[in-house]
Amino acid sequence: MMYEELRNEVYEMNMELFNEGLVVWTGGNVSGLAAEKGHIVIKPSGVPFKKLSPQNMVVTDLNGSVVEGDLAPSVDLPVHIYIYKHRPDVRGISHTHSPYATSFALLGQPIPAALSPIVHLLGSEVPCSRYAQAAYEDTGKAIIEAAGEKGLVVLVQRHGVFTMGKTPNESVKIATQVEEAARTIHYAMQRGKVEPMPDDEIKRCYDFYHANYGQEKH
Repeated sequence: MMYEELRNEVYEMNMELFNEGLVVWTGGNVSGLAAEKGHIVIKPSGVPFKKLSPQNMVVTDLNGSVVEGDLAPSVDLPVHIYIYKHRPDVRGISHTHSPYATSFALLGQPIPAALSPIVHLLGSEVPCSRYAQAAYEDTGKAIIEAAGEKGLVVLVQRHGVFTMGKTPNESVKIATQVEEAARTIHYAMQRGKVEPMPDDEIKRCYDFYHANYGQEKH
């Protein structure tokens, strides 16, 4: 079986979305890119999370053809393919309909850079894209338009959240942090106006976090 390590990571990260309450039933997906071969490992379409396994993850090429697996890949595969082709730094993608972040997407609003944990991680607001056709390449185009060359998360208007990372694990970490920030900011908006942090403080927070956070810096 191809890509045992990547299969395990993609499976585990799909389950992490489910366990964190970022997806329900069969919605949402995680993929990982085996860049050296140009292959994608992705969740199968329409399979409940509780019935997933590393073995039923689907391997495709960058044209969308199944390379290994008996199940159909996620219907969002064209979106993942477009992102991988246009963002060579991305090796993992997560897609959720997590309710608080998606509520901003429904309104066509960004999540403001107002809360230090998400500013530390992203160094910017979470942008909201234009409306795009779900599960088609058009959604991938809208994500790249909104994210640019370095953005790691985009709300797709009236759809949900797409996050990108160097690994599937990193993409899920970002998805989890974005939902937490969206929930907190939503609560705060019920009590008053939420103002974004000043640009210089956003930069300071981002630079500090990426220079100091975690064990690799010690």
